[in-house]
Amino acid sequence: MQMEEKLSKIFKALAHPIRIKIVEKLFEGEKCVCELSEFVEHSQPNLSQHLKILKEAGIVEHRKIGQNIHYKIKNDIVKNILSSAKNFILEIYKTERM
Repeated sequence: MQMEEKLSKIFKALAHPIRIKIVEKLFEGEKCVCELSEFVEHSQPNLSQHLKILKEAGIVEHRKIGQNIHYKIKNDIVKNILSSAKNFILEIYKTERM
């Protein structure tokens, strides 16, 4: 897979508000799927699909603890990506207001 395709996969994974919400919640630390389900207020199958997309993009990883699956951010660099995107948005809106 070429670099452009890898970048596209990451940005597509982050292109959904629910997935951004999940990632930002995981910045707090590892969470069980049950905790994430309460936080995002979506059905288990819907949440699982979002987590699968984030996992396939290399953004999160999981481990099984007893009967529960816990997710965490695979690499903290994703924080920089979201922070840069937020700064970009703030800059765009600042420019548009002039």
